[in-house]
Amino acid sequence: MSVARIRETIAECLSGAQSDSPEVQQKALQTLSTITKVSPQNRSLLAQSDGVIPALLNLSKSSTTLQPLSLSILFHLSLNPNLKQSLAEMETIYHLNSIILSLSCPESGRLASSLICSLAMLDKNKAKFGVAGTIQSLVTAVSDPVCPAAHHLLSSLAELVQFHGNCTLAVRSGAIPVLIQAAQSTNGEDLAGTSLAILGLLVRFEEGLNALRKTDQIVNTMVEVLKGRCMLSKEGAAEILLRLFEESEGCVRDALRLPEFPTMLADLSIRGSARAREKASLLMKKLMDADMDAYGDRNSMFLKW
Repeated sequence: MSVARIRETIAECLSGAQSDSPEVQQKALQTLSTITKVSPQNRSLLAQSDGVIPALLNLSKSSTTLQPLSLSILFHLSLNPNLKQSLAEMETIYHLNSIILSLSCPESGRLASSLICSLAMLDKNKAKFGVAGTIQSLVTAVSDPVCPAAHHLLSSLAELVQFHGNCTLAVRSGAIPVLIQAAQSTNGEDLAGTSLAILGLLVRFEEGLNALRKTDQIVNTMVEVLKGRCMLSKEGAAEILLRLFEESEGCVRDALRLPEFPTMLADLSIRGSARAREKASLLMKKLMDADMDAYGDRNSMFLKW
Protein backbone atom coordinates (compact mmCIF):
# COMPACT_ATOMS: atom_id res chain seq x y z
CA MET A 1 0.00 0.00 0.00
CA SER A 2 1.39 3.40 -0.99
CA VAL A 3 2.12 6.12 1.55
CA ALA A 4 -0.63 8.26 0.03
CA ARG A 5 -3.14 5.45 0.44
CA ILE A 6 -2.02 4.82 4.03
CA ARG A 7 -2.46 8.51 4.87
CA GLU A 8 -5.93 8.39 3.36
CA THR A 9 -6.83 5.29 5.38
CA ILE A 10 -5.54 6.87 8.59
CA ALA A 11 -7.58 10.03 7.97
CA GLU A 12 -10.73 7.98 7.35
CA CYS A 13 -10.15 5.94 10.50
CA LEU A 14 -9.51 8.98 12.68
CA SER A 15 -12.73 10.48 11.40
CA GLY A 16 -14.57 7.23 12.09
CA ALA A 17 -13.09 7.06 15.60
CA GLN A 18 -14.91 10.30 16.41
CA SER A 19 -18.23 9.01 15.12
CA ASP A 20 -21.35 8.80 17.29
CA SER A 21 -21.74 5.17 16.25
CA PRO A 22 -19.91 2.66 18.48
CA GLU A 23 -19.77 0.19 15.59
CA VAL A 24 -18.09 2.73 13.31
CA GLN A 25 -15.67 3.69 16.08
CA GLN A 26 -14.77 0.08 16.75
CA LYS A 27 -14.15 -0.70 13.07
CA ALA A 28 -11.97 2.41 12.71
CA LEU A 29 -9.86 1.54 15.74
CA GLN A 30 -9.51 -2.09 14.63
CA THR A 31 -8.15 -0.90 11.29
CA LEU A 32 -5.68 1.47 12.97
CA SER A 33 -4.53 -1.29 15.29
CA THR A 34 -3.98 -3.64 12.36
CA ILE A 35 -2.00 -1.22 10.20
CA THR A 36 0.25 -0.12 13.10
CA LYS A 37 0.92 -3.57 14.51
CA VAL A 38 3.95 -4.46 12.41
CA SER A 39 4.85 -1.34 10.43
CA PRO A 40 7.09 1.36 11.96
CA GLN A 41 6.33 3.56 8.95
CA ASN A 42 2.59 3.36 9.54
CA ARG A 43 3.10 4.21 13.22
CA SER A 44 5.05 7.31 12.26
CA LEU A 45 2.41 8.36 9.76
CA LEU A 46 -0.34 7.97 12.36
CA ALA A 47 1.68 9.88 15.00
CA GLN A 48 2.09 12.78 12.54
CA SER A 49 -1.69 13.27 12.42
CA ASP A 50 -2.88 16.30 14.39
CA GLY A 51 -4.26 15.51 17.83
CA VAL A 52 -4.08 11.74 17.41
CA ILE A 53 -2.52 10.90 20.78
CA PRO A 54 -4.97 12.99 22.86
CA ALA A 55 -7.81 11.49 20.82
CA LEU A 56 -6.63 7.92 21.46
CA LEU A 57 -6.07 8.70 25.12
CA ASN A 58 -9.61 10.03 25.39
CA LEU A 59 -11.02 6.93 23.69
CA SER A 60 -9.00 4.72 26.04
CA LYS A 61 -10.99 6.19 28.92
CA SER A 62 -14.08 4.47 27.59
CA SER A 63 -15.41 1.49 29.55
CA THR A 64 -16.40 -0.29 26.34
CA THR A 65 -14.41 -2.37 23.85
CA LEU A 66 -12.94 0.91 22.60
CA GLN A 67 -10.58 1.02 25.58
CA PRO A 68 -8.43 -2.03 24.75
CA LEU A 69 -8.42 -1.11 21.05
CA SER A 70 -7.18 2.41 21.83
CA LEU A 71 -4.56 1.07 24.22
CA SER A 72 -3.34 -1.42 21.62
CA ILE A 73 -2.78 1.42 19.13
CA LEU A 74 -0.92 3.49 21.73
CA PHE A 75 1.20 0.43 22.51
CA HIS A 76 2.02 -0.07 18.84
CA LEU A 77 3.07 3.59 18.57
CA SER A 78 5.34 3.17 21.60
CA LEU A 79 7.33 0.50 19.76
CA ASN A 80 8.91 3.24 17.66
CA PRO A 81 11.86 4.55 19.74
CA ASN A 82 11.38 8.13 18.55
CA LEU A 83 7.80 8.19 19.89
CA LYS A 84 8.43 6.93 23.42
CA GLN A 85 9.21 10.29 24.99
CA SER A 86 6.26 12.15 23.47
CA LEU A 87 3.86 9.39 24.54
CA ALA A 88 4.99 9.47 28.18
CA GLU A 89 3.03 12.56 29.20
CA MET A 90 2.01 12.74 32.86
CA GLU A 91 -1.69 12.67 31.97
CA THR A 92 -1.13 9.44 30.06
CA ILE A 93 0.84 7.88 32.91
CA TYR A 94 -1.82 8.78 35.49
CA HIS A 95 -4.44 7.21 33.26
CA LEU A 96 -2.39 4.02 32.85
CA ASN A 97 -1.99 3.84 36.63
CA SER A 98 -5.76 3.95 37.06
CA ILE A 99 -6.26 1.19 34.51
CA ILE A 100 -3.85 -1.27 36.15
CA LEU A 101 -5.50 -0.67 39.51
CA SER A 102 -8.92 -1.45 38.03
CA LEU A 103 -10.13 -5.03 37.69
CA SER A 104 -12.93 -4.14 35.27
CA CYS A 105 -11.12 -5.27 32.09
CA PRO A 106 -8.18 -7.71 32.32
CA GLU A 107 -7.23 -7.13 28.68
CA SER A 108 -6.95 -3.39 29.28
CA GLY A 109 -4.79 -4.08 32.32
CA ARG A 110 -2.41 -6.20 30.28
CA LEU A 111 -2.22 -3.61 27.50
CA ALA A 112 -1.67 -0.74 29.94
CA SER A 113 1.14 -2.73 31.61
CA SER A 114 2.72 -3.49 28.26
CA LEU A 115 2.55 0.19 27.32
CA ILE A 116 4.21 1.18 30.60
CA CYS A 117 6.97 -1.37 30.02
CA SER A 118 7.53 -0.17 26.45
CA LEU A 119 7.70 3.50 27.42
CA ALA A 120 9.98 2.73 30.39
CA MET A 121 12.56 1.22 28.04
CA LEU A 122 13.56 4.80 27.31
CA ASP A 123 15.74 5.67 30.31
CA LYS A 124 14.56 9.30 30.27
CA ASN A 125 11.04 8.08 31.06
CA LYS A 126 11.86 5.90 34.07
CA ALA A 127 12.02 8.70 36.65
CA LYS A 128 8.79 10.19 35.30
CA PHE A 129 6.91 6.97 36.09
CA GLY A 130 8.35 7.05 39.60
CA VAL A 131 7.13 10.59 40.16
CA ALA A 132 3.67 9.70 38.82
CA GLY A 133 3.18 6.89 41.34
CA THR A 134 3.38 4.01 38.87
CA ILE A 135 5.67 1.95 41.13
CA GLN A 136 3.13 2.03 43.96
CA SER A 137 0.32 1.19 41.53
CA LEU A 138 2.20 -1.81 40.13
CA VAL A 139 3.03 -3.17 43.59
CA THR A 140 -0.58 -2.76 44.71
CA ALA A 141 -1.91 -4.49 41.60
CA VAL A 142 0.55 -7.40 41.82
CA SER A 143 -0.34 -7.97 45.49
CA ASP A 144 -3.78 -9.19 44.39
CA PRO A 145 -3.43 -13.02 44.43
CA VAL A 146 -5.87 -13.38 41.52
CA CYS A 147 -4.48 -10.57 39.38
CA PRO A 148 -4.95 -11.65 35.72
CA ALA A 149 -2.21 -9.35 34.44
CA ALA A 150 0.45 -10.27 37.02
CA HIS A 151 3.12 -11.26 34.50
CA HIS A 152 2.70 -8.05 32.49
CA LEU A 153 2.76 -5.95 35.66
CA LEU A 154 5.94 -7.63 36.89
CA SER A 155 7.62 -7.08 33.52
CA SER A 156 6.86 -3.37 33.82
CA LEU A 157 8.17 -3.26 37.38
CA ALA A 158 11.34 -5.08 36.32
CA GLU A 159 12.00 -2.42 33.69
CA LEU A 160 11.30 0.51 36.00
CA VAL A 161 13.44 -0.64 38.95
CA GLN A 162 16.56 -0.55 36.81
CA PHE A 163 16.54 3.11 37.87
CA HIS A 164 17.87 3.50 41.43
CA GLY A 165 15.22 5.96 42.56
CA ASN A 166 12.47 3.57 41.53
CA CYS A 167 14.12 0.79 43.56
CA THR A 168 13.73 2.94 46.67
CA LEU A 169 10.09 3.65 45.83
CA ALA A 170 9.42 -0.06 45.29
CA VAL A 171 10.92 -1.05 48.64
CA ARG A 172 9.01 1.67 50.48
CA SER A 173 5.82 0.58 48.72
CA GLY A 174 6.13 -2.92 50.18
CA ALA A 175 7.45 -4.67 47.07
CA ILE A 176 9.70 -7.12 48.98
CA PRO A 177 6.95 -9.22 50.64
CA VAL A 178 4.77 -8.99 47.53
CA LEU A 179 7.58 -10.30 45.32
CA ILE A 180 8.47 -13.08 47.74
CA GLN A 181 4.84 -14.16 47.72
CA ALA A 182 4.84 -14.14 43.92
CA ALA A 183 8.10 -16.11 43.87
CA GLN A 184 6.42 -18.84 45.92
CA SER A 185 3.34 -18.82 43.72
CA THR A 186 2.25 -21.96 41.92
CA ASN A 187 0.59 -19.93 39.14
CA GLY A 188 3.56 -20.19 36.81
CA GLU A 189 7.33 -20.53 36.67
CA ASP A 190 7.70 -17.32 34.64
CA LEU A 191 5.93 -15.38 37.39
CA ALA A 192 8.29 -16.71 40.05
CA GLY A 193 11.37 -16.16 37.90
CA THR A 194 10.46 -12.56 37.10
CA SER A 195 9.71 -11.84 40.78
CA LEU A 196 13.12 -13.15 41.83
CA ALA A 197 14.82 -11.18 39.06
CA ILE A 198 13.21 -7.99 40.43
CA LEU A 199 14.28 -8.88 43.97
CA GLY A 200 17.80 -9.27 42.63
CA LEU A 201 17.63 -5.74 41.26
CA LEU A 202 16.26 -4.35 44.53
CA VAL A 203 19.00 -5.89 46.70
CA ARG A 204 21.71 -4.13 44.71
CA PHE A 205 21.09 -1.17 47.00
CA GLU A 206 21.21 -0.92 50.78
CA GLU A 207 17.54 -0.19 51.35
CA GLY A 208 16.40 -3.24 49.43
CA LEU A 209 19.05 -5.45 50.97
CA ASN A 210 18.11 -4.39 54.51
CA ALA A 211 14.44 -5.04 53.85
CA LEU A 212 15.19 -8.51 52.52
CA ARG A 213 17.48 -9.35 55.45
CA LYS A 214 14.66 -8.51 57.85
CA THR A 215 12.31 -10.91 56.09
CA ASP A 216 11.56 -13.94 58.25
CA GLN A 217 13.15 -17.19 57.04
CA ILE A 218 14.51 -15.55 53.89
CA VAL A 219 17.39 -18.02 53.52
CA ASN A 220 15.05 -21.00 53.87
CA THR A 221 12.69 -19.42 51.33
CA MET A 222 15.44 -19.01 48.75
CA VAL A 223 16.69 -22.55 49.39
CA GLU A 224 13.18 -23.86 48.72
CA VAL A 225 13.29 -22.04 45.38
CA LEU A 226 16.56 -23.80 44.57
CA LYS A 227 14.73 -27.10 45.01
CA GLY A 228 12.32 -26.21 42.21
CA ARG A 229 12.55 -26.89 38.48
CA CYS A 230 12.62 -23.38 36.99
CA MET A 231 16.19 -22.43 36.10
CA LEU A 232 15.36 -18.71 35.93
CA SER A 233 14.09 -18.92 39.51
CA LYS A 234 17.19 -20.80 40.61
CA GLU A 235 19.41 -18.15 39.06
CA GLY A 236 17.47 -15.43 40.87
CA ALA A 237 17.54 -17.23 44.21
CA ALA A 238 21.29 -17.89 43.93
CA GLU A 239 21.91 -14.23 43.09
CA ILE A 240 19.92 -13.11 46.13
CA LEU A 241 21.64 -15.57 48.46
CA LEU A 242 25.02 -14.42 47.25
CA ARG A 243 24.14 -10.79 47.97
CA LEU A 244 22.82 -11.74 51.43
CA PHE A 245 25.96 -13.74 52.23
CA GLU A 246 28.18 -10.83 51.21
CA GLU A 247 26.52 -8.53 53.73
CA SER A 248 25.16 -10.74 56.51
CA GLU A 249 27.01 -13.32 58.59
CA GLY A 250 23.67 -14.24 60.12
CA CYS A 251 22.38 -15.38 56.73
CA VAL A 252 25.50 -17.47 56.22
CA ARG A 253 24.97 -19.12 59.62
CA ASP A 254 21.36 -19.85 58.69
CA ALA A 255 22.56 -21.59 55.54
CA LEU A 256 25.16 -23.61 57.44
CA ARG A 257 22.35 -25.06 59.55
CA LEU A 258 20.77 -26.60 56.45
CA PRO A 259 22.54 -29.95 55.87
CA GLU A 260 21.06 -30.37 52.38
CA PHE A 261 22.32 -27.00 51.13
CA PRO A 262 25.85 -28.09 50.03
CA THR A 263 24.36 -30.96 48.04
CA MET A 264 21.95 -28.62 46.31
CA LEU A 265 24.75 -26.20 45.43
CA ALA A 266 26.89 -29.03 44.08
CA ASP A 267 24.02 -30.21 41.91
CA LEU A 268 23.38 -26.67 40.66
CA SER A 269 27.06 -26.17 39.86
CA ILE A 270 26.88 -29.22 37.57
CA ARG A 271 23.37 -29.23 36.15
CA GLY A 272 22.55 -25.53 36.18
CA SER A 273 22.80 -22.91 33.47
CA ALA A 274 26.08 -21.06 33.01
CA ARG A 275 24.88 -18.23 35.23
CA ALA A 276 23.54 -20.61 37.87
CA ARG A 277 26.79 -22.60 37.91
CA GLU A 278 28.78 -19.42 38.42
CA LYS A 279 26.60 -18.29 41.34
CA ALA A 280 26.60 -21.78 42.89
CA SER A 281 30.41 -21.89 42.86
CA LEU A 282 30.63 -18.50 44.54
CA LEU A 283 28.07 -19.54 47.16
CA MET A 284 29.95 -22.76 47.84
CA LYS A 285 33.19 -20.86 48.36
CA LYS A 286 31.56 -18.45 50.82
CA LEU A 287 30.03 -21.31 52.78
CA MET A 288 33.33 -23.19 52.89
CA ASP A 289 35.20 -20.12 54.10
CA ALA A 290 32.60 -19.45 56.79
CA ASP A 291 32.49 -23.11 57.81
CA MET A 292 36.26 -23.29 58.24
CA ASP A 293 36.28 -20.09 60.29
CA ALA A 294 33.47 -21.30 62.53
CA TYR A 295 34.39 -24.92 63.10
CA GLY A 296 37.95 -25.49 61.98
CA ASP A 297 39.14 -28.20 59.65
CA ARG A 298 38.14 -31.21 61.75
CA ASN A 299 34.49 -30.41 62.24
CA SER A 300 33.80 -28.87 58.87
CA MET A 301 30.43 -29.89 57.46
CA PHE A 302 31.99 -29.84 54.02
CA LEU A 303 34.61 -32.40 54.95
CA LYS A 304 31.89 -34.61 56.41
CA TRP A 305 29.86 -34.12 53.25
